[in-house]
Amino acid sequence: MLVIDLLLILAATVFAILLRDNLEFSEDRFAAVLPYLLATLGTALIAFPLFGVTRAVWKYSSMRNYIDIVAATGATVIGAVALAFVATRLDGTPRALPIIQALLIMVVLIGARIAVRMWHARRCRLARVRPALLHDQAETVLVVGLTRLAELYLHCVADFAPDRIHVAGVLDPHGNVGRVLITHPVLGTAEQVSDVIRTLEVHGVFVDRVIIALPFRELPQAAQRALLALEAGSAIALEFLDQRMGLDGEATGAGGLDATSTPTAATLAAAPSQPAAAPLAPTAPLPPHARVDVGLRPFARSRYWAVKRLIDIAASSILLLVLAPVMAVVALAVAADVGSPVLFWQQRPGRRGRPFRVYKFRTMGAAHDASGRRRSDAERVSAIGQLLRRTRLDELPQLFSILLGHMSFVGPRPLLPVDQPAGHSARLLVRPGLTGWAQIKGGRIISAEDKAALDVWYVRNASLALDLRILLGTIPMVLFGERVAEDAIAQAWRELQEVRA
Repeated sequence: MLVIDLLLILAATVFAILLRDNLEFSEDRFAAVLPYLLATLGTALIAFPLFGVTRAVWKYSSMRNYIDIVAATGATVIGAVALAFVATRLDGTPRALPIIQALLIMVVLIGARIAVRMWHARRCRLARVRPALLHDQAETVLVVGLTRLAELYLHCVADFAPDRIHVAGVLDPHGNVGRVLITHPVLGTAEQVSDVIRTLEVHGVFVDRVIIALPFRELPQAAQRALLALEAGSAIALEFLDQRMGLDGEATGAGGLDATSTPTAATLAAAPSQPAAAPLAPTAPLPPHARVDVGLRPFARSRYWAVKRLIDIAASSILLLVLAPVMAVVALAVAADVGSPVLFWQQRPGRRGRPFRVYKFRTMGAAHDASGRRRSDAERVSAIGQLLRRTRLDELPQLFSILLGHMSFVGPRPLLPVDQPAGHSARLLVRPGLTGWAQIKGGRIISAEDKAALDVWYVRNASLALDLRILLGTIPMVLFGERVAEDAIAQAWRELQEVRA
């Protein structure tokens, strides 16, 4: 790797010379700085191995390696200036060149390593892509603690179990609400765990485990009580990451809790015993009902899906520009009706089962009243909300999801994980749609199984002509309501049985 580093140093130095001369090439200039250039390469040949830069594996580079690069670059430039001064008194070498050169060398060398690291991480993630998952194969966790241990856990999940463990967010005992750890938002304090979980459920996110990424004794007493009350009163399990990894110490911490004793054991007998910890990245094979039907996979690889994506990008871009005034009016109406925020989101499985957020304009008020009582839908919905739902104007923000590639104009509608029918994961082979074959052939009137069969039929028969037919069929559905098409449902089931046979 030393040869590659020297080539990058050479390229950075040449570009520094051009940058110093306003990108004007001059043979005389390069001839004058040639001794300095050779001194740079000679010094780097010694300094970079000496500082250990060449020993690091690029795809696993770390902050420590980047600091070594900064130190080696400084030594290289200082050494090059000293050698060139002795040899030529720096005649013809601009005084600003070493500074520009040092900055560019650091940017190029560190940037190259970051690029390789990101490329390797992406390749590993793609190699670990599993068939689309249902809600009972993936689990959602909430992480407690803004710590180095929490950071390491989140990196492990992202690298080794992105489709098996979904991180809903982070709770910080010391505040920092609204900040982010890596890409995960801090949703509240540890004392607010029950309120946060209740809010997440409104958005379609159901927490299975709470990962505590700091010694339990270091949590405030109120946070300890809130977490243990959550475990005692629900099916949500607490998992103590320091104990799982054997990092808990022997000392007794604040509140008199022994660090080596499990908080759910003798010291806290009121809470249930700690269940056996689940593995970080489950490796058990998927059961048959969670596997995508192999016979339908070739249809999801059809060239039409690439063409369809280009159409989605072009059409969503145009519609966002054309409908921007309408969206602004709707946003103002929602703000006046139910207040801020004007958007509501729910997490739903998308293509390959990967979760994404479906955004809509709010058509309902708060889910809970001031006393914490959950309000019924009839209490929450307003006349303006009913109008937006009836005309589908509440779904206009999903045009952004189409532009970003999370959705398509036509495809299976994204369902909540709990509503995803078992045995029909083939509907997750493609991007979910704003409208779909199941919507114009029955929509909310028909059963979840019939909708799933219609969705799978669409995956098998998708084409531009069918998409246009669905888009045109959506207009009377919006104007006159949903109607059941028994013949289409029967055909979908018939073809589905043929594929499975």
